[in-house]
Amino acid sequence: MRILLVSLLYPLPTNAARGTFVADHALALKEEGHDVRVINALPRMMRYQEARRSTLTGVAKAPKRFEHGGLKVFAPRFTALPDHPWPSITKWSIRRRTRSIETWLDGWRPEAIVCHTLWPAGALSEHLSKRWGVPWTAVVHGWDIDVGLTHPSCGQSVNALLGAPNHLVAVSKRLHERVIEAGRPSETCSMIPCHVAVEDEWRTPLRPSKKRWRKSNIDVLFPADPRRPEKNHLLALRCGEVLEERGWIVGITTLKQQPRPIVWDRMLVADLTLITSKRESGPLVAKESMTCGTPVVAVDVGDLSEYLPEECVVQDPTPERLADACEATLKLRWEGGFELPERFTQPEVMARWSEVLQDLVA
Repeated sequence: MRILLVSLLYPLPTNAARGTFVADHALALKEEGHDVRVINALPRMMRYQEARRSTLTGVAKAPKRFEHGGLKVFAPRFTALPDHPWPSITKWSIRRRTRSIETWLDGWRPEAIVCHTLWPAGALSEHLSKRWGVPWTAVVHGWDIDVGLTHPSCGQSVNALLGAPNHLVAVSKRLHERVIEAGRPSETCSMIPCHVAVEDEWRTPLRPSKKRWRKSNIDVLFPADPRRPEKNHLLALRCGEVLEERGWIVGITTLKQQPRPIVWDRMLVADLTLITSKRESGPLVAKESMTCGTPVVAVDVGDLSEYLPEECVVQDPTPERLADACEATLKLRWEGGFELPERFTQPEVMARWSEVLQDLVA
């Protein structure tokens, strides 16, 4: 099947860590035998504006055409102001990229469009779907539902886009429930998580900790850019302070724009991965960490409580509770081992995607 994948997020030549979950899906579709092209719409901006968010790093000077993982990527530019005070201008600008997209495709037309992230990529996908007469499906992640639906300026547009696609996919059970509560018919909505793409070289079973109790160095991995406020880096630092008061010697490593192999390397050498986010759709890094053999301690966000041991998930996100969970996790012996549920594996995820795509073009 010919599939056009549209997204606001995708790895860039100078920022390989950006939108990796979208790239994983694109590469998995390619491995399934589909003919995939990628549209990564980018806002026009100056280099200094990249400092607003880590996901904007590399956007200002990104090339219009490049390849990633053997897939052709086209990055048309649209005009948008921070927080989209005039969403109609944003939608008008991104829809105007149609002619340049058709020129880049050079006669190639998709049988279906898959759009990751609704705003504003969904506006472009909806326009292309009507212009070419092909169905489209949207994939919603955290921001679209947790922030976008109630956003003071673009919330109305996000709500409209929620009902526009022929099918809608939510990446977690919580997001799926919120989508239905927002008015999306359940029969045109599916829950399909992002799959874990850790390569065999980095897959390691979980082993018991060999640290001396409250006398050893422990390497805690904070798997996010600390500049992103929703990741709540301050809470992780305070948890580290409590652990040091108890006698541990704590080092906290953060992740910024590292390539995936470096991220997995750091997961291999860490003693714990600590997640303190205020909101998450997954998060995918927790599944990757457990696959790399590093236990995860986290606040109860996303789908973490569905597969992590009870000791590893904190319902009341205070530094003391997180420190207690870190120590309880270091005590775990993992006698029975640990395996992620099958629904997070690539074969299972892609089997469900095949059903969605087949129904879409039927």
